[in-house]
Parts: sequence; C-alpha cells; structure tokens
Amino acid sequence: MAKATEGEDDMTDWKIADVWEAIAGKTPNRPALIQGHRVITWGRFDARADALAACLVAGGVSAEAKVAAYLFNGPEYLEVYFAAFKAGLAPINTNYRYGGEELVYLFDNADAEVVVFHAGFTATLEAIRSRLTKVKLWIAVAEPGHPAPAWAMDYEAAVSTAPATRPVKAPWGRSGDNLLLLYTGGTTGMPKGVMWRQDDLFNVLGAGGQAARGVEPIASVQEAAERLDPAGPRPPVTLVCCPLMHGTGQFSAFITLSQGGGVATLPSRGFNAVELWDEVERLQADGVVIVGLAFSTPMLEALEAHPGRWDLSNVRSISSSGSMWSQENKRGLLSHCKNATIYDSFGSSEAVGLGASSSTPGAEAATAAFVLGPTCAVFTEDGRRVAPGSGERGLVAVSGFLPMGYYKDPEKSAKTFLTFEGQRWSVPGDWAEVNEDGTLKLLGRGSQCINTGGEKVFPEEVEEALKTHPNVRDAVVVGVPDARFGERICAVVEPDGVRELELTDLSAHVRERLAAYKAPRELVVVDSIGRAPNGKVDYKASRIRALKALGLEG
Repeated sequence: MAKATEGEDDMTDWKIADVWEAIAGKTPNRPALIQGHRVITWGRFDARADALAACLVAGGVSAEAKVAAYLFNGPEYLEVYFAAFKAGLAPINTNYRYGGEELVYLFDNADAEVVVFHAGFTATLEAIRSRLTKVKLWIAVAEPGHPAPAWAMDYEAAVSTAPATRPVKAPWGRSGDNLLLLYTGGTTGMPKGVMWRQDDLFNVLGAGGQAARGVEPIASVQEAAERLDPAGPRPPVTLVCCPLMHGTGQFSAFITLSQGGGVATLPSRGFNAVELWDEVERLQADGVVIVGLAFSTPMLEALEAHPGRWDLSNVRSISSSGSMWSQENKRGLLSHCKNATIYDSFGSSEAVGLGASSSTPGAEAATAAFVLGPTCAVFTEDGRRVAPGSGERGLVAVSGFLPMGYYKDPEKSAKTFLTFEGQRWSVPGDWAEVNEDGTLKLLGRGSQCINTGGEKVFPEEVEEALKTHPNVRDAVVVGVPDARFGERICAVVEPDGVRELELTDLSAHVRERLAAYKAPRELVVVDSIGRAPNGKVDYKASRIRALKALGLEG
C-alpha cells in the first residue's frame, strides 16, 4: 500500500498498538480509561484488548478487515480500537444517531466484517441484519435491561478470555500501512470514509508528543515507555466530553494515550455541564475536550449559576475543534479556569492541523482568527498562493502527513486531495483570507455559501457576528429565496431568554461588524438550534425549518 505522503523519509513505521503495549508494560497500574467510578488500568486495557483481538482473529476475519464501533462513549470504544490495531485490522467509527438505512449504507460501504455494538441498539440491528451479509461477527456490549442477543457474542465474555499468546498479532502481522477509517458526514451527501494510515495518523497527532504540554515527540517505541516513571509525575488525565465516534474526541484520546495518560469520558450519555465540572474536580483532570458553542455555553452557564462550587485550579487546557465559538465564551470560561489555556483547533477529518489559536485569561483570541499550521497555506481555485493582506479569498490547504483519500471513492478523493506547487494537499473546502500578519480570517465552507445579489456570503462569518449579541445564545444563518436578489439572508436564532429578539436590532448589530449586505433580512426564533453531539449543525434541516416558519416554498 503506497504512503499518502510523498518525499517523507521516516525512520519509524509507527504502529499504534506497539506504542500502547510498551506503555502498558511500563505503567500497568496507572489509569488508562475512566468512566465514572469504573477505572481500567493500562495493564487491564492491554489484556482486554489482547483478548478481543484474539477473538476477532478466531472469528475468521480477513487481513485488514474493518471493525465497526457502534458504541456510545466508554472504555469499550477505545478497547475495540486497541484490539483492531493489535490484530492489524481497520477500526471504523459509527454515528450512533444513524437510522437503519444509514447504518446499512455505512457498514456496506466500509465492508465491515465485525460490528461491536451496545445492546440497546439490538432492535435497530435486527431489522437490517439480514442485509449486512459481509458482517462475520457481531459482538454486543450488554447494558441494564439490554442483554446481548442470541445472535451476538457477549463483549465482556470476549475481553475476559485470556489468549494463549500475548501480545496478539494476527498471522498477517502489523504494519504502519494498516488503516483507520474515519467516516465523516460532511455537509452534503452520504458519509465518506477517510483512510488514515496508522503511521501518518500517529505522526500528524504529534508522534507521542504534545506541543501544548511541552511534550516532545518520541523517536522510538522504547522511548514511549522509557520516559514514563511509575513513581514520577502523573501523565495527563483528559476528560473527553464530545463523542469518541467523531474525530475531535477520538484523536484527542489517542494523543493522551500515546503519552501514557488516562482518558476519561462522562458517566452519563446526555451532556450535563454540572456533571462535567463535577468530574473535572473529582478526577483533577488537567485537560477538557469539547466542541465549541454546544458545550461551552452550558459549561459557562453552570459556572455562573454555581460560583465557587468547583476547584478548577488543576485545569491546564480546554481544547475544541470542528466548530467556531465566541470570544465571549472563551473569556467567561477563563475567568473561572484561571490556570487554563483554551486551544481552538481548525481542521477536519481529512485535514488535521489547518490552523490553531490559543487564549489565556486576559488574552482571548478573536473568533475565527487562526494561526496557519506549519504545513498549511491558502490557495486560489487556480492554485495560486493567497498573499497576506491582499484581501483575496482562497481555500485552506494542508500538506505533510495526509489521509490516502476516501475509501472506495476516487472521484471525491480527487476533488479534495489536490496538487499545488508539485505537492499533494488536502483541501476540504474551507474559505479564508490571509491577514497582513499571516493569520487566517476564516470565512466558512463553500458548500454553504449564500449568493445574494451577486455577493457571496459565508454563513459562519455572519453567525459569529450574531453570537456576539448579548441576547443570542446560538445562531445559524441560511439563504432563503428572494425574487430580486436570488437569496436573502435569514438568521435562525436561539435566544438567551432574557428579552425578545428583534430583526432590526440583530441586523444593526451585524452591520456594525460586517458589510451591510451580510446583515440578516429575515429572523426565525427557535427554542434550540439542535446541534449534533459533535457541535455541528444540519444546514439543510435549518433551511427547511426557516422556510416553513416564513411560509416560503423550498
């Protein structure tokens, strides 16, 4: 299998299981996975993943078979991934909000041979199981009131059966070419499986290091273990609040584990900000991972409703990726987490590290302002670099360690992975300008662009302006039909409940910050924007909602 990057001369062919096994061998009694009062040590994490890997191989899977994790957050999620890495198989994420037809598409498209699922999904799977003829092995994680069905293996039985030989390596062995498939819904069409080679993924995630913590990358598997002192300072404990089924949560967990740290997930499946802060204090977590406004707003509201309730002095970082959020929210969180830095990462499933910003108390980064990553640039559609301060708009691109493309979709791969200046780049479709100082002014995803009177308006830019209004809790911007201008801008707004919102007030607020043609000309007030667990919004559904509220035809 060819490498996704060109011109790289890597000394190490990274296999993630090798690194995690080395860590488990050095610090077997340290926590690796935490959910509530359930703690899986590194030794048990390694042993349980070995048992599951042996079970998968014995189940008759093929080399590099795809293993689907149809699971809520919890230790099982990362155990499944570790087991797949051990056995030279390819783990794939599954959106637990999908209905039957979406699951059929996903598992068929991914060629899934194994599905590990929470038993609460049994009824959904029973309705479609006969159509999923590629699946050789079903493994159910039993839950209260939901035992493993007769047609599935019981997960706990599988991970508790010690294999004859450890660590487990399948007959075909392990390779840095082994894949992880990260399925992303994107903004249009059916989900696409982003193909990450383990070697590329490990490198792009810091190669066992983390610049924000001052942890250097490792040069060898042995170093991953040697730098850990069982009697020394505790490695990071990161509370991943967003779903592990999405890249932000999953990759953040990998970064922590590759440093020998512990990954905690929330005890409850529904997001509760009070529970989050309770867990931060109880675990003395030094890192918190969220996705933008959908998490930060209730987190800040909980802190303001319960001043002084939690000791948050141990929090060193609050990290977010995949969704822009407001400077005001950052300022508010930092007023309570006085030792923390907020890291806002701009990237996607197929483009890690496009840009970043950091905020500290009294020095909050502006919304949508990012420093370009070291392997990033902005190009016009015809392949010219956008000059800083030129005011020209272009597409943000990243080179270096990249995915191989989309699984079984060369056409979409060719549209995203482009060659500029003789080099391969991932160009997921985000538009931006480059400020005079070299920082990015992020405009938004081109697929959502609104054309009003010949002017292009990026919804995200207007949304961020709306969110700075003191009485706006959240906002989405869509285009609706206009007889004169083709489209006009409609603001779908979730108020904070303090006072009634008026279109004239919101439009004036936007005009103070942006060009007048970007100000909304319609307003739809909703109880909730209804963001997904990963913080993203369904623009198509929001537009339909707005059209119905305004009495307009779709």
